[in-house]
Amino acid sequence: MGIAALHPSYRAIIRANQSTQTDMLITRRLEFDAGHRIPNHNSQCKHLHGHRYAIEITLSGDVITNEGLSEQGMVMDFTDVKRIAKEKLVDAWDHAFLVYRGDKPVCDFLASLPNHKTVILNVVPTAENLAQAAFDILDPAYQDTYGNHLRIERVRLYETPNNWADCVRG
Repeated sequence: MGIAALHPSYRAIIRANQSTQTDMLITRRLEFDAGHRIPNHNSQCKHLHGHRYAIEITLSGDVITNEGLSEQGMVMDFTDVKRIAKEKLVDAWDHAFLVYRGDKPVCDFLASLPNHKTVILNVVPTAENLAQAAFDILDPAYQDTYGNHLRIERVRLYETPNNWADCVRG
């Protein structure tokens, strides 16, 4: 009996089980608070201020098919995506002041504060540069543990709900 002779619901199940292997994209969003300034900006961003940042980490890979694994049916467990992002980036940047190494007055001021949480960057902390820095930090952290071609594809960093930068593998 061919597939055409089967009931439509059985045909759908058979087609689903014969689906083409594709890469899957998954995204995890985390939020953190941080201060910064853009030292040479022509507007208000030259002043010390802060944001409720959001970061979205998008990973690609094959869906894990190994029978009996906790991650079966996933690209990666979202709990692991979050844990790695927090360990490598979010916990370091949360409630910190993100400052450009070349912004000497602010670097000196922050250094004078006992136990201040400061992250000194080699670039001006714009949304674009922070997205690139986050991508560079996180890229080696997401390993292809299950042979499913796992890798980071994009970091989207929201400076505000209406303004963000995407750093995309390319």
